Amino acid sequence: MKQVIVVRTDLGMSVGKLAAQACHASVAAALTAPPQDLGEWAAQGQTKIILQGLSLEELLRLKDHCESLSLTHALISDAGHTELTAGTVTALGIGPAAENLIDKVTGSLPLLR
Repeated sequence: MKQVIVVRTDLGMSVGKLAAQACHASVAAALTAPPQDLGEWAAQGQTKIILQGLSLEELLRLKDHCESLSLTHALISDAGHTELTAGTVTALGIGPAAENLIDKVTGSLPLLR
């Protein structure tokens, strides 16, 4: 079991803003996960992987793929209080779910560096 967070790198977010958006995505996705998946993931140490998303279009494509697989996910839009315009899509949280299922969606994306 794992959770993957895909954050947009094309927005020029500060490190702190990016971290906050990744946290929003993690929590929002976890809150929508089936209780059995959430419990199993928690028992295994709550593995999280943070990946790069290059554009809004890429995040929307990934979201659609999650929906086609009935995979737990949460698309995050910023509130607009600091660096970004309200409604800017910043991140996508996927899972917790089985690694092999998430890898079907995100297996080709690079790690955030």
